[in-house]
Amino acid sequence: MIAPILTIAGLATLFGLILGYSAIRFRVEGDPIADQIDGLLPQTQCGQCSYAGCRPYAEAIAAGDAEINRCPPGGETTMIALADLLGRDPIPLQDEAAAEKPKAVAYIVEADCIGCTLCIQACPVDAIMGAAKQMHTVITDECTGCELCLPPCPVECIDMLPIEQRPQTWRWPSPTTAPESGVHG
Repeated sequence: MIAPILTIAGLATLFGLILGYSAIRFRVEGDPIADQIDGLLPQTQCGQCSYAGCRPYAEAIAAGDAEINRCPPGGETTMIALADLLGRDPIPLQDEAAAEKPKAVAYIVEADCIGCTLCIQACPVDAIMGAAKQMHTVITDECTGCELCLPPCPVECIDMLPIEQRPQTWRWPSPTTAPESGVHG
């Protein structure tokens, strides 16, 4: 009875050591610039920049394959922060219409929802809950306001509601975009 337990424990230890050594020996370093760029992006994973998510867009910017002005959810604030990080001149946003929109979250009119699940499939951050033939709802804390759920909805029961400024949602301007006052403390 003890021999099988010791054998399994020994194998587990051996495999653990092999995995630990492999993780150190074959470690792949990430691109630190892409990591910094990714940290500045809003992480909406919406694809409005024509990339599959924020990380692929960050890697494209770091490689010089994409401009810094293609993120509508991040808007001008993110574009300016990226310009400062990369030492580039700020450039106008690619999609000016999206830049003018206030931050919003999706809201499903429950009485009109037919439970088709098309909005659930379109949501890149899984912020919509529901089942087939049942009413759906949006987890507002998870919704990034990307509006990708709007086009597939056959009954147009999804509205975008602006986010109210409350003490819990208000943020100071980014230090990279705050106006310089000339006063140093």
